[in-house]
Amino acid sequence: MDFHVTILGSNSAAPAHDRNQTSQIVTIGRVSVLVDCGEGTQIQFRKFGVKTSRIEYILISHLHGDHYLGLMGILSTFHLNKRTKPLTVFGPKGLDEIITVQLKYGNIKLNYPLNFVLINPKEKTKLIDHKFFEVYSFPTKHRVPCTGFFFAEKPKPRNLRKEMLFKHKLNLEAINNLKAGRDVFDEESGELLYSLEDFTYPPAHTRSYAYSADTIYDPDLIPNFESVDLLYHESTFMESEKERAHETFHSTASQAASIAKQANAKKLLLGHYSVRYKELDGLLMEAQEVFPNTELSIEGKTHILEEWKPY
Repeated sequence: MDFHVTILGSNSAAPAHDRNQTSQIVTIGRVSVLVDCGEGTQIQFRKFGVKTSRIEYILISHLHGDHYLGLMGILSTFHLNKRTKPLTVFGPKGLDEIITVQLKYGNIKLNYPLNFVLINPKEKTKLIDHKFFEVYSFPTKHRVPCTGFFFAEKPKPRNLRKEMLFKHKLNLEAINNLKAGRDVFDEESGELLYSLEDFTYPPAHTRSYAYSADTIYDPDLIPNFESVDLLYHESTFMESEKERAHETFHSTASQAASIAKQANAKKLLLGHYSVRYKELDGLLMEAQEVFPNTELSIEGKTHILEEWKPY
């Protein structure tokens, strides 16, 4: 099953240096989730060939314009394109009012059901419970209520050893029990018939992705995404602007790397770059000194979370 993240916007407050404001698409299987929606996001859809029909959920981290001002354009375009599939928007208090007012004064009645779910900015909360994955919000420390998002595949069934299936005649109930992680016993005698160790391999690794939205350097975030496969952490400034980062409740690239290292993340993506940086090599170098497996968020690039099996 596919699990990948496509960067649509990587800048902070304004578009500059051919970079757009924050937005990205997380795709798991055939479902896509839009994470934040800076101004011009739908232009990025076209530029990078995003299949908007797959977008079932939109997550808005907070009400700073570089994270949500593209939302109404997208909702309107979906309407003009005769979308009928339901869409759920998760966001902070006030976003529902912003949407409602614009629809009201534009005299727009959407062709599709639009559901709004208020995010609790004070505690970790499960937002999406899909057949194949879950999405949680978690609080970050910014100048306004703000949340990050954690995506996790649901546990996968164990894999049967085909050579054992050829040797033994297992009925469907026994096979399903083994795949679900249960040994199979004789109902009358209680004797072990088929053990997990002999008849199955461990399940494939469950992949995870964390989007740590705008935040001051905060190690308290780490339990929300410990051992994550891919961590996106805002990295607005270089270390020379560390005081500026603190004053504005943002992070430096080096601080983002420190969080990734402490969280035992497998890979770090930097993003939310200040417009003062035309070139980004300095941010990358500072982060890699702390956490070598760091990459820059580059618009249009897709980061694939590989599926791997522990055998």
